[in-house]
Amino acid sequence: MHGFRRLASLEEPERFAALFDRHAPAIHQYVTRRLGRDAADDVTAETFLTAFRIRARFDAARAGVRPWLYGIAAKEIGRHRRQEVKALKLLACTGHDPIADSWTDSADDRVAAEASARPLAGALARLSAGDRHVLLLSAWADLSYQEIAEALDIPVGTVRSPLNRARRKLRPATGAGDTPLVEARIHEGDPA
Repeated sequence: MHGFRRLASLEEPERFAALFDRHAPAIHQYVTRRLGRDAADDVTAETFLTAFRIRARFDAARAGVRPWLYGIAAKEIGRHRRQEVKALKLLACTGHDPIADSWTDSADDRVAAEASARPLAGALARLSAGDRHVLLLSAWADLSYQEIAEALDIPVGTVRSPLNRARRKLRPATGAGDTPLVEARIHEGDPA
């Protein structure tokens, strides 16, 4: 096919290991944020097993490897959605985010993060799965609008609406509009 570029691992399957080494830590971190540590290993493994199985369908001319992998991870997360909603509701009740402990350095930061985590987690749990995918791919995976569209196999123009809707629904839970999740970074080249 003209313009269709495949992964090099089709001819040399051992080359897929380099793809895994390069992207697995970020995918694992993203899945951990979404589902917790218990599910992250399994979902990350399933993401890469699926990617390996379907690598012949990958078209590098259409999408980058990173959004393709996040798209596969999003589908795997969708299969575990009940766990995600349960974890968010638990966070909303307890206010303790064990994942945040690894990236929050000071006690003051942890107290502030836990105080805002409760209402935010509850609001995240109430979002539709599609809105939550778009928002968290933007905020936690740091994907651009184009990459989110590629990951979820939706038109790039469709990304803006669920992202804005999710931000609007989260604002009351945060008490401000300047939290990273609500005001996720706008990437260069994204629609204004």
